[in-house]
Amino acid sequence: MASRPFLRCVTVGALCAGLFGAAPVGASPRLPGPPVVTAQRVMPYLKDLQSIADRNGGNRAHGTSGYRESVTYVKRVLDRAGYRTALQPFPHDGATGYNLIADWPGGDTRETVLVGAHLDSVPAGPGINDNGSGSAAVLATAVAVAEAHPHTGRHLRFAWWGAEEGGLFGSAHYVNALSPDQRSSVRAYLNFDQAGSRNTTTWLVTHDPAESEGALEATEAFERYFAARSIPTFDIGDTGSDDRSFAAAGIPVAGFTTGISDCIHSACDDIHNVDPAVQTASTNAVLDVTWQLAVAKARR
Repeated sequence: MASRPFLRCVTVGALCAGLFGAAPVGASPRLPGPPVVTAQRVMPYLKDLQSIADRNGGNRAHGTSGYRESVTYVKRVLDRAGYRTALQPFPHDGATGYNLIADWPGGDTRETVLVGAHLDSVPAGPGINDNGSGSAAVLATAVAVAEAHPHTGRHLRFAWWGAEEGGLFGSAHYVNALSPDQRSSVRAYLNFDQAGSRNTTTWLVTHDPAESEGALEATEAFERYFAARSIPTFDIGDTGSDDRSFAAAGIPVAGFTTGISDCIHSACDDIHNVDPAVQTASTNAVLDVTWQLAVAKARR
């Protein structure tokens, strides 16, 4: 990643306005638009995941009490927000792993927008950027959507995957359990892994090589979001994460990452390894595009 520090919101400008989801200076407002979240709405989720790791041997890895407590925590937040939640168990490496699936009521299930991130860490550390940051961005998006209580044109589903670090086992299990009709019903799968990396200047946006209609729609929505806020992006084929499980099954994928941090897969991947401004910018990008793909369709 670039070595120069991430621009802070100390001056008025398009990028600084974009960090917290506001329209850039001079842009025409989009009403009604998606909710906007601040760092105060996102960072507490990461602090809670850090506390869970601290109570459970310093990590939240597959098969550990730290992971089980992480899943229980996220499920509790979603249940309180009004989601229909379900745990999907799967075996891996002599232990039971869990995916967490949360559905927002309503919308056309024949066109489902699925938004996900892996929740597990490696055994060596708490995994707060990799991938508490992606998990928190998706969770904050889900809660903000629930608080707005929208009518969605497309069905909206959120997911947190287990055992990604060992080889994408949780997401692969989910995809393999889908029927052909269920696979074809996913308009796009949006994946977020490492959404809060420090020293980020450029967001790495997934471009599905298949260029299906669903993938193009989602990717172009991300590109428009960042371009409107003068936030630089770089195209990548995939994030090397759970989007690969979906792409291998022919399901359209999109999403982004802020890149690999210095503390990847280490004990220092703690709460101090996440930049709150980057995390908030990422979360609002997830929220905006999710809203456009699922909620805005009801108004067309």
